[in-house]
Amino acid sequence: MKLTEVIGAIESYAPPGLQDKYDNSGLVTGQSGMEVHAVLLCIDVTEAVLDEAIQLGADLIISHHPVLFNPLKRITGSAYTERILITAIKHNIALYSVHTSMDNSPEGVNLKICQKLDLRETEILLPMEHSLNKLVTFVPYEYADQVRSALFAAGAGHIGKYDQCSFSTEGQGSFRASAEANPFVGEIGKFHLGRELRVETVFPAVMRQKILQALFNAHPYEEVAYDIYLLENPAGLSGAGMIGKLHSPEDEQSFFTRVKNTFNCGVIRHSGFLNKPVRKIAVCGGSGSFLIGTAISAGVDVFLTADIKYHQIFEADGRLVIADIGHYESEQFTIEIFYDILTKIIPNFAIHFSRINTNCVNYF
Repeated sequence: MKLTEVIGAIESYAPPGLQDKYDNSGLVTGQSGMEVHAVLLCIDVTEAVLDEAIQLGADLIISHHPVLFNPLKRITGSAYTERILITAIKHNIALYSVHTSMDNSPEGVNLKICQKLDLRETEILLPMEHSLNKLVTFVPYEYADQVRSALFAAGAGHIGKYDQCSFSTEGQGSFRASAEANPFVGEIGKFHLGRELRVETVFPAVMRQKILQALFNAHPYEEVAYDIYLLENPAGLSGAGMIGKLHSPEDEQSFFTRVKNTFNCGVIRHSGFLNKPVRKIAVCGGSGSFLIGTAISAGVDVFLTADIKYHQIFEADGRLVIADIGHYESEQFTIEIFYDILTKIIPNFAIHFSRINTNCVNYF
């Protein structure tokens, strides 16, 4: 299996365009055209995980967290990140991470948390801004269905709970083909006026190249006329955090006990019980303090996340319960997402779950 095929499978669910600006998701070591025979899935790449990959004969490690967040000026082996890079390159092991692109994916980290908690009616807590584009193209009347179908198949036309959404208006298109042209209709050097449909549909901005390729492949014209508009509409298709509802209300202690059992938390830091039923939950895998205000505005009962600082807990202000379950604990099931994607798209491929617990936070 080519490494580029494995990466393509992952990025079909978590496109690189979804990652936050500070992040460093993607391929760290390895060449996209190299052959891979087995993959090891983990949350963090540590030296122990790398040794595990060598023992298993895995030539690709897919992690949630990137081994490199900051630029390196030298690679001498004086720090663990440098030693990991040296060893990975020496053993021809590719390192690939899917971090905030998977956090912001609608089928990523936060949906997995919601599934573990058996939440329903899930939706993005804070949709990404400027994440939606509109495509307008002009198609000969008899080819409109062909072009629409190709765009829908590529991922265009999703609005909320509906798909295959588009709008068409009939009109006339004109052109004159130059001597170098190969017109689908009309004649060289002659003005042509034909019946066309203006076809409009929306698509996630991160899918632009895929959508355009589908348009060019399906459209009969040699030169395809199209416009792309950046929309201000909140798409709700991708973004930070997620909201969901319990099937039936639970008391706070019962819910927290279930969270501890599900995520294997030794302790949950929280802002204090409000002594009221829990029904609506907000979640954010990893560091989610930036979403406290959004969770309050959404009217949730509990906001489950990690890395909350002391003074930030005051922001709960009796309006919700903030539950800090730990960074690793909140994201530990991300490797299940990687596994599900790879086995669905690339069957009969050797996939291993790392047996190394890379949680660097300990409690006494």
